[in-house]
Amino acid sequence: MSATSPARTRTPVQLTAMVVSVVFLLVGVLGFVPGVTTDYDQLSFAGHDSMAMLLGVFMVSVLHNVVHLLFGVVGLASARTARGARTFLIGGGVVYLVLWLYGLVIDHGSDANFVPVNTADNWLHLGLGVAMIALGLLTARAGANSRAARGPGLG
Repeated sequence: MSATSPARTRTPVQLTAMVVSVVFLLVGVLGFVPGVTTDYDQLSFAGHDSMAMLLGVFMVSVLHNVVHLLFGVVGLASARTARGARTFLIGGGVVYLVLWLYGLVIDHGSDANFVPVNTADNWLHLGLGVAMIALGLLTARAGANSRAARGPGLG
């Protein structure tokens, strides 16, 4: 007989954080793929002078792509626990809302636009911020409700 460990079940918030993290990793990698990123030859390390556009819409730079990759790695590491996953989703959502506000107040043609961002990025950051916070709150609550329904000692 072989000894097997019990299957580890992940909570809804952990699964959600993992999916979001994988999307960030994918976006980070795609930002370095010519064709998926138009004007790839104009990709710079950082700044508003990077004219590379992910999917022909979203401004990217090497720094921007690396931030997406790091966000994905942090998210996967955080998703090891329900609390970490919730913190990643809500905290990451807050970061994206701050980035949205930043994109609204800076002059996109100035050196302050070091990320870089454009109007499409601003709308995406708003959507990501709201969605990540909502997912963090709703999926954490769903996990807590399912644990409560199972009763004490049953899960």
